[in-house]
Amino acid sequence: MGKFVNPFTDIGFKKIFGQKVTKDLLISFLNSLLLGNHEIVDLHFLDKEKIPQTWEEKRLIYDVYCETSNGERIIVEMQNNRQPLFLNRAIYYVASAVCEQVGRGEKYEFDAVYAVCFMNFREKDLPGKLRTDMVLADSETNEVLSDRMHFIFLQLPFFDKEESECDNYFERWIYVLKNMSNLSRMPWVVQDGVFAKLAEIADVERMSDKERRVYDEMLKVYRDYHGIMDGAKIEGREEGREEGRAEGLEEGMEKGRAEGKKNTAIEIAKKMKKKGMDIDSIKELTDLSAEEIEAIKIDS
Repeated sequence: MGKFVNPFTDIGFKKIFGQKVTKDLLISFLNSLLLGNHEIVDLHFLDKEKIPQTWEEKRLIYDVYCETSNGERIIVEMQNNRQPLFLNRAIYYVASAVCEQVGRGEKYEFDAVYAVCFMNFREKDLPGKLRTDMVLADSETNEVLSDRMHFIFLQLPFFDKEESECDNYFERWIYVLKNMSNLSRMPWVVQDGVFAKLAEIADVERMSDKERRVYDEMLKVYRDYHGIMDGAKIEGREEGREEGRAEGLEEGMEKGRAEGKKNTAIEIAKKMKKKGMDIDSIKELTDLSAEEIEAIKIDS
């Protein structure tokens, strides 16, 4: 067990960025991200769950949803593993946050919406780099038409700097988030009170008994998933060598992704059923069908 929480688990990420008591940590990170555009002085958290007005609408649950003192809406998501149509989902999130600002019959005036997506994987539909910023722009001249819908994708596997190589505040944040669960000490605590507070908030030993039990369960699911993925990579390489074709690796990895996603969803659904959660809520959070959820056996 590491000294600090794993931010790629749901409870770890929300403990760092999703609490009112850690609002200054979120502001610090966002300002390092938006440096050169504007500075966030204050923000408040909005309801992370958007209940649909009609049955046709899709229910939304964000990881972190907040509004700055200037009116900008910011959605922060941590995605641990690759999912189909991930980019489409990010677009839908931003579009929904725009629509909620414009009432029926009113002028089409709204404040900017930012989607900040931490991605613990490499997305094949994005450029091969750490950070990708997207706004509405002319496809020929690249002239920005509107920055009211702003997407920031952070593919953490592309960040490979060591502690001593981090040249700015943003890189320090990325280094800490990517390596936190393996750190024995929090860097830069002497120079910066933000990282000193992060060290305190993220300390596993400071968790309540209830938080620790939930965190341990989530950490096990996280490790199981990555174990499956590592096994798929090895299997794919072996198949590729035996068959003499490159697609062996991709087939093995694709098989592992599918198995890992389904097994992770089943484990989470099992824990939810034990806690007495209803079928609809479990469907929303796991993407399993009602039939699959009902078929899950709960240990007595």
